[in-house]
Amino acid sequence: MKKTSSRKKLSISQKRVAVLVDTSTTWGRKLIEGVNRFSQERGGWELFVEPRGLEQRRWLPMGWQGDGVIARVGLVDLAQRLKRLQIPVVNVSAITLPKVKFPRVISDQSSAARIAAEHLVARGFRSFGYFSQLELDYVQAHQNAFAAALKKWQYPCRVYSVADSLALAGNDDMKRLVAWLQSLPKPVAMFTWNSSGARDLIYACQRAGLAVPEEVAVLSGSDDHLFCEVTPVPISAVELDSELIGYTAARELERMMEPGDYEPKEIWIAPRGVVERRSTDSLAHADSAMVKALQAMRSDLSKPLSVDDLARLSGLSRRALELRFQRLMGQSPAVAMRRIRVEHAISLLRQTNLSVAQVADRCGFSSPEYMASVFREVHGASPLHFRKKSEH
Repeated sequence: MKKTSSRKKLSISQKRVAVLVDTSTTWGRKLIEGVNRFSQERGGWELFVEPRGLEQRRWLPMGWQGDGVIARVGLVDLAQRLKRLQIPVVNVSAITLPKVKFPRVISDQSSAARIAAEHLVARGFRSFGYFSQLELDYVQAHQNAFAAALKKWQYPCRVYSVADSLALAGNDDMKRLVAWLQSLPKPVAMFTWNSSGARDLIYACQRAGLAVPEEVAVLSGSDDHLFCEVTPVPISAVELDSELIGYTAARELERMMEPGDYEPKEIWIAPRGVVERRSTDSLAHADSAMVKALQAMRSDLSKPLSVDDLARLSGLSRRALELRFQRLMGQSPAVAMRRIRVEHAISLLRQTNLSVAQVADRCGFSSPEYMASVFREVHGASPLHFRKKSEH
């Protein structure tokens, strides 16, 4: 709760803010864009940003004096140095450090894991694995959230952990990963923390003689556009909303820089969805009728499609198709089709300037009003909620 103060409030244009995040990843660059967007809306901060790699130490130039910092606080020494500045700090790192209590704005990893599980289950996979890193609490939390999400369908999640990146292939860890992948029941869907882990999985599959995505589908827990495109098989990834993280962190920092008390909080930002590339572009059902039905659902989302149409295209009676969907996916074909259309609509609302009517048309809804009623039923919110959420 804020209290009154006699201290004169500085104008926004006078605020000097440092953003200490890497600039080598899509995540970092988008986060900085979000901070800058907030700054410009408020009249412009003097931002300090420097080119930095993901693992490079980040700090301020000698003699820098400012009003606040937004930082990826992943190291104890950085946290201690920031405390000594005695100015407001907002943390944007998922890493939890002992005795570090900065307000934090981070991705909602439980939501990310659920979205990943739903994406892979919808592709027909029934065998799952997680490629993990030892001694990293935030990766362990991500892994656990994915395993918990799969319990909805009563699917187990096998885990393989390594100490570090396997980029320098040929080592014993890579050989063991190859052997582990070969031992898994196929087809199998693999999820991992980030794009470098997904890259290691792609290379391990190549050494194992396993086809991606037909035998092993690979999904990254974060989307680095360049990294995901320059592998032998482009990598599908969960798109974290780092621009909104940056925007929200800037908003919280502004509140901290204003006179009065500020109650530290932690804010979780939901991911934007899955960016689909070739590494998960496969339907894993052995049931050919299910494959035909799922292909029909995804082939042209602008075309209205009834359950009777699906049954005809799959070569089954309506009742047989409904029973098969319930047994294999735990939901009716109508619910599965609605979920696919709603996910596509959310993606269009967040990533394009199409009107709600245009989105409804592209997603196969008979009218904007019907799409709105489906959104309220599924998410308890209107379509415009998702556009406003991404804008603010």
